[in-house]
Amino acid sequence: MDEHDFMVERFEQQRPRLRAVAYRMLGTASEAEDAMQETWLRVSRASAVGIDNPDGWLTTVTARVCLNMLRSRRTRREEPLEPRVPDLVVTREAADPSDEVVLADSVGLALLVVLETLDPAERLAFVLHDMFAVPFDEIAPMVDRSPEATRQLASRARRRVQGAEPPPDADPPRQREVVDAFFAAARAGDFVALISVLDPDVVLRSDGGTKRAAASIVVRGAEKVAGRAVTFALPRAQLQPVRVNGEAGAVVIVNGHVLSILGFTVRNGRILAIEALADPDRLRDIDLSALD
Repeated sequence: MDEHDFMVERFEQQRPRLRAVAYRMLGTASEAEDAMQETWLRVSRASAVGIDNPDGWLTTVTARVCLNMLRSRRTRREEPLEPRVPDLVVTREAADPSDEVVLADSVGLALLVVLETLDPAERLAFVLHDMFAVPFDEIAPMVDRSPEATRQLASRARRRVQGAEPPPDADPPRQREVVDAFFAAARAGDFVALISVLDPDVVLRSDGGTKRAAASIVVRGAEKVAGRAVTFALPRAQLQPVRVNGEAGAVVIVNGHVLSILGFTVRNGRILAIEALADPDRLRDIDLSALD
């Protein structure tokens, strides 16, 4: 096997891990795939000559590609005033938690939303060091800073992540119980029951796409979110329980077509956040092979 073929083979072996890096850096599955394509192009023109750590080199290339994409996104002023609904990773309700692919993609929704608020250099330093244990000496050249300055970037990002919200409940059956109660109350039109399962500071983020701008909203507070809950419980809709980014969620299906995907963050037995993705263009990019 020549040096070029060796790098191509290493890329394919490392693809799940590299895609996990890209997804955490960019927050959407479609952009993560774009990053993978760009990384593949760079790998296809490279050889392993002079590369002592091929896997580390591949991580560096992927991270640089993602950093450029994040900076380009900001240059085009595509950053929303509010953190956008991330692309949602849908897996079966009973998915094996030891499944490497599930673990690679199941980034908690609350964490993804916070990552969207970081600047590109902070995000890269935090993701690579805290999530993938890349040393600061290797990260520093990517962001044109010293190792100590890079350490400060990651530390600042870590404080923002830790200060955003306490971690969600880690008990899947309890999460499902709370989400089922939410849908039952919504379908019954029981406002009091809805309020009881919503955290007082609950946040609903909904992305209906550019063609349905009115459906792209951010709503805060239990009463306001409860008032909109009926839109998630259409009488003719089929609700399929799934895991969304490793947490309790549901796919809303009407007449055989996926209308939306809902991801829930549950803390202390109440719903703290709801991410609702209904943009038809974005829904087409999401792997729904987990659906029955």
